[in-house]
Amino acid sequence: MAAATGSPRKAATNATVALTSATGLVGHVLAAKARDIDLEGNTVAALADRVLPALTAAMKLLGKQAPAEADNFRSTILLAVESAQVHPDKPSTTAEMARKITAALDAGGVAAADGAAAAGRDRPELHKAIEEIVDSGFVGVSVRGHDERGEWVGSAGTAELGGSAKPPTNGHVRIGSNTKTFIATLVLQLVAEGKVGLDTPAADYLPEFGLDERITVRMLLQHTSGVFNFSGEVYDDGTVAPGIAIPYGTTGKEWMDNRFKAYRPQELVELALSKPARFEPGTGWSYSNTNYVLARLLIEKVTGRSVAEEMRRLILGPLALSGTVVPDGPEIPGPYAHAYYRYEDAGEQKTVDITRQNPSWISSGGDMISTTQDLHTFISALLGGKLLPSPLLAEMCTPHPTGIPDMDYGLGVFVVNTDGGGTVICHNGAAVGHAALMYSTPDGSKTLIAALNCVDDADLSIAAAFQNARQRLVNEVFCGAPARPKG
Repeated sequence: MAAATGSPRKAATNATVALTSATGLVGHVLAAKARDIDLEGNTVAALADRVLPALTAAMKLLGKQAPAEADNFRSTILLAVESAQVHPDKPSTTAEMARKITAALDAGGVAAADGAAAAGRDRPELHKAIEEIVDSGFVGVSVRGHDERGEWVGSAGTAELGGSAKPPTNGHVRIGSNTKTFIATLVLQLVAEGKVGLDTPAADYLPEFGLDERITVRMLLQHTSGVFNFSGEVYDDGTVAPGIAIPYGTTGKEWMDNRFKAYRPQELVELALSKPARFEPGTGWSYSNTNYVLARLLIEKVTGRSVAEEMRRLILGPLALSGTVVPDGPEIPGPYAHAYYRYEDAGEQKTVDITRQNPSWISSGGDMISTTQDLHTFISALLGGKLLPSPLLAEMCTPHPTGIPDMDYGLGVFVVNTDGGGTVICHNGAAVGHAALMYSTPDGSKTLIAALNCVDDADLSIAAAFQNARQRLVNEVFCGAPARPKG
């Protein structure tokens, strides 16, 4: 448009006029705001930074007056971005613009939704719980709950050390091992398409690794393959077998110094397969990130597309999860709460902001980024039967013993017995200074999502507080009557 109409300022003005006629209330607010916006700038990106707050304001207004139209407008813009093949997880100027546009849409829509959720639904027990979580040692926490009383959203603590602003209620967070639920869903969707057999040897799809022929696709998703965990194994007698440098234990400083290093998934698998298996395939259960890196490579081999592309095709696109990213570098979209790491260097304790880090060291064992709203949408849609046929959803949620009290594992999800006698389907994840909780009743009708930011360290000092926080929130939300599984 700039080339056709002259200056960038004139192009921006014409764009708001076009939006006025094309999008009703949103365009009207943008056009009105345009008169008040200083449009000095020499680049589209510079102009956009000034105009996008008006888009947020427009979405807030539309969300209050016509929520359905707000959703329609958001979906239309996201569809246009997708159709133009502008992918937020591919680094480029246009990708950065796509991120800013979706953030503006979400900030407006979520702000309106969060206001409505909080209004008239005061939940003092949840307010108290998240305040106590911060008091236990976390920098900040954001919680989103959905139950028979509606939606409740809240946050406590701060978005960064030394700051005063609370964590954003729908900010981006590194979700750690919640990634596994997304990957397992993808594999099961390929099973539904007839491209993968759940009980077929994984070696049939990945012959290049020389996998034990007894290891099936199911065993990868269920953690019953026995394959060595490339991030290290801790055996029953306390013996530790190290893998790659990770943020915990004796390799914390090494991980810190190399936190921007890029690992290939293949090299993580090759390292794991160079070590002795933990047990014979199918004879035990042991949580191994290697299983899910193999699942990632299987997805890419079968489809001929990257896991990010398949994620967009089968999950992110259909559910309009605009805040969820399969990253290929250290960046995280804004807004976000900051993540920190404390370590010792030459006898001195240092605390470093590690919000930017390359998660390729964990790959599909825990590399994804999402928001509390997207995680709620995902888990409720998954368990509500919108992503998988009923038989495969039942397979996913069928518990296999782990040896952990009241906590079994399905295919990419934990099946947990609550203190109140109910059952929840969940996964949790920690990602060095960030953590995410994702819980739901088996029918997807009641959910609990939390995003936490903290100061992490090699000794996992925050671990006890994390477990207590998790249990406190689960008890507050899920200790009523259990829901019946769908189907």
